[in-house]
Amino acid sequence: MAALARGGRLNFIGFVMRLIARLPFLFIAGRSYGPEALGRFAYATIVVELVAQLASLGLKRGLARQLAKSDSEGGKAQANLVADALLVSLLGSVVGMVILGSFPKAMFPNSQIHGLEWLLPVTVLAISWTDIALAALAYRNDVGATVRARGVVEPWTISIVAFGWAWISIRDGLIIAYVISMVAAMIAAVVPLVKSFGLPRGWRPDLPDAWATAKRNMPLAAADAVEWASRRIDIAVLGLFMSPVFVGIYYVAQQVATLPAKLKTSFEPVLGPAIARGVEAKDYGGIAGQVRQVGFWILGAQAGIALALGIPGRAVMGLVGAKFTGGTATLGFLLAAEVMAATAVVSEAALIYLARHRNMIISLVMLAMEAGLSVLFIVLMRGAHWPEPFVATGPAVALTVSLAFASVMKSRLLAKILGHRVSGWRWDLVWAAAAAVAVGVPARLLLSEWLQLFVGIPLILAAFGAVLWTKGFGPEDRELFRMRKRDIEKLNEDPSAATPAR
Repeated sequence: MAALARGGRLNFIGFVMRLIARLPFLFIAGRSYGPEALGRFAYATIVVELVAQLASLGLKRGLARQLAKSDSEGGKAQANLVADALLVSLLGSVVGMVILGSFPKAMFPNSQIHGLEWLLPVTVLAISWTDIALAALAYRNDVGATVRARGVVEPWTISIVAFGWAWISIRDGLIIAYVISMVAAMIAAVVPLVKSFGLPRGWRPDLPDAWATAKRNMPLAAADAVEWASRRIDIAVLGLFMSPVFVGIYYVAQQVATLPAKLKTSFEPVLGPAIARGVEAKDYGGIAGQVRQVGFWILGAQAGIALALGIPGRAVMGLVGAKFTGGTATLGFLLAAEVMAATAVVSEAALIYLARHRNMIISLVMLAMEAGLSVLFIVLMRGAHWPEPFVATGPAVALTVSLAFASVMKSRLLAKILGHRVSGWRWDLVWAAAAAVAVGVPARLLLSEWLQLFVGIPLILAAFGAVLWTKGFGPEDRELFRMRKRDIEKLNEDPSAATPAR
């Protein structure tokens, strides 16, 4: 638990840094480019990121299992295993880039293609290699690389380039900024990868072995793609039924709502390898304890942030621009969806090793449910002649229902396999939420929008955190907030030097 907490603390720093850098991008994109350009950008990037997820062929999470086996059983050198993974991803990325280059309308179905959009498929390789490089480094507890690549290089690059390019071309600026930021993040991940693992020795491209690796990881690739798609298919459906303006407003609400979801990535780099080692040792009680503890941490953090952003939701959306306040209801549903998703996300971290096929089936059912409900809600609300801003909330409602279903099914499956309770839910969260609402509702009614942001949000977080700390936290929970002197010294010397998980 101490090792998980140390890794989580360090990655939480990365989350905060990414949050600080991501907010300027949303502000620049909303104010300088507007909802239509932002909607066009959003639809194009979800297509590219889906292809990148498929191109990694499950190695983002499957690599930890292969490296764990290498530690316990010997065999191929770890640098060579990483090279194999990069080769597989390269082959998948080339196929994806060729398809997108041949059919660019898949990225821009509702707008004309001109200018520099042809650069966008390049990011398929950049994203997949970044994910694999950071997964390999996370196995060695080098979470500092993730902080630098995802928390500093990527978000600050996209914000700076988007601001500068706004003076050149409103149409291409967001896409160019995205391409440059993804390539920069890849470089920031590959350089420490080479330093940590070294260059492969005695390695030759082995296509049959690469294909065998790809086949072995197909269930993981599907799980990764489905988990990613569950946060994107709502935009995809919306883009097919509504104009880019509504897609752009929905995208901003989604970006704000998924900020709490990124908290799970604060633990994923250390939780994944810890579970992989537990599976090898068949320590099912230990795995259940890790999932339960981290699940509570994530639930508590996501619920607190969701209330802090949701209660003054109109003020939060208005920060990006007055045109975006119509997405306030969408923001509320999306924040609720992320809280619902917490249990499914943590349970899946173990299921991909213990029941990957059944996990994949649940994920596919959830995805089909989300897509079907999104279309159904849009059609029903339009049939009832609801205003278009309300119709645009349909996919958000569908996402909330679908993620609740996935959380129940995945946590029950994992509990049955491990023979231990895995849910991180505690009733103390209700008391903390009640305190947040008691503070937040008067703040929303009495304060101006700017004061809601700078006074109301901190007050809501403080009320929620105070009740949870005093009523809900035990000794193991407080481990997350204990930074020992030796940890501080190591992290001052090297952010990647967190004490290894045992």
